Amino acid sequence: MAADRAPESSAQDAVVRRDLAVRAAVDQGLIGGGDGDEPLVCLLDVAGIRASAAALTAAFATALPAGTPVLHAFAVKAAPLVPVLRLLADAGLGCEVASPGELALARAAGVPPERTVLDSPAKTPAELREALALGIAVNADNAQELARLDALVGSAPTRSPLGLRINPQTGAGAIGALSTATATSKFGFALRDAGMREWLVAAYRDRPWLTRLHVHSGSQGVPLARMAEGVREVHALAGEINAAAGRRQVDTLDIGGGLPVDFTSGTGSPTYAEYVGALRSAAPELFGGGYGLVTEFGRSLLARHGLVVTRVEYTKASGGRAIAVTHAGVQLATRTVYVPEAWPLRVLAYDAKGTPKEGPPVVQDVAGPACFAGDLLAAGRALPELAPGDLVVVPDTGAYCFATPYGYNSLPRPAVHGFMVDGTGVRFALVREAQGAASIVAEAGGGQRDALL
Repeated sequence: MAADRAPESSAQDAVVRRDLAVRAAVDQGLIGGGDGDEPLVCLLDVAGIRASAAALTAAFATALPAGTPVLHAFAVKAAPLVPVLRLLADAGLGCEVASPGELALARAAGVPPERTVLDSPAKTPAELREALALGIAVNADNAQELARLDALVGSAPTRSPLGLRINPQTGAGAIGALSTATATSKFGFALRDAGMREWLVAAYRDRPWLTRLHVHSGSQGVPLARMAEGVREVHALAGEINAAAGRRQVDTLDIGGGLPVDFTSGTGSPTYAEYVGALRSAAPELFGGGYGLVTEFGRSLLARHGLVVTRVEYTKASGGRAIAVTHAGVQLATRTVYVPEAWPLRVLAYDAKGTPKEGPPVVQDVAGPACFAGDLLAAGRALPELAPGDLVVVPDTGAYCFATPYGYNSLPRPAVHGFMVDGTGVRFALVREAQGAASIVAEAGGGQRDALL
């Protein structure tokens, strides 16, 4: 996507691609009606993902002096799918990992160690040793982990860039469970606790190999100004550390990610350019070229570019409320089902041929397949009246939905396909196969059937 392209234009293009993809998914048998046909499929818009990556890189590149080192490390937890990580790597991004499994996925995707960052509040000695041996950047979360790094660095040289995660304690956003910069957050060194600032300056002065500072003050529900405030605090701390050291010891600031997504509309706001603008207002010196930068965006890169497409299996009415029962619910949109006020999703009605459905709006519930009453994708939503065989399309599900399924009722993981639209039509590429019954049985200890007898 061109850097100067209007957001409205790109959003309209995405809608066109979406409608073409849903129709093609029906035509090509990825989803359909009738006995034996797939009732659920998940789709990823390859062009949209590339456009997000380009928008991110362009926003920072235009604000920084030429040659400033920047690594945009995708937060793997947002979409732990190897082909997605490979696509993002091809678009110039690295990976931020927070577990041995996520590191394995990044390596399987071909992401090199020097473009990988390890963050986690509970790294084991084995994880740390592996990261240091590979040369992966590590952000230590607490003083006990720093002591482990002291021993490991002292026993063997490493090329890993090392730093500490700082909690700037700048306050919560609208969703408490996702607010990482509260006074009592479990993450990082609490910057405003008594004596902590002085302790951190001394810790860096005594360890010349500590060359980075890390902060992650943003997430869903956190306003841009508060995110930027956290970055400003860490930028100021870096200046204090370097002044105490008498040299440029801290050379890189990892400013995390967490750009919010507006799930109530199809707009792209806030944009990466708007975030960079907030950073420049809060900490203009950040863009002077004195520090390399690392970012760790996840949701904002992928959410807009995923679709859940599910068949309406049955319709009914209860208490005067129309209900459409589908095959997508808590196993995919877990946060939406349990905390709908914080994680609303749009739902769109299509007919059995994959064409947007028209007709007078009818207030109805769109229910999932799980065996509990709260399994609703949407409650009391006004849509064209749904009928068995119709399709429900749930946009904005490319992050933290079908890529990280929840195993309620042993519901199988659906297939994921990427799609590309060109002059010849819509082409699909399998990203992940649908889970079969044998896999579910194996995960549930099927091979150890008699272990407890």
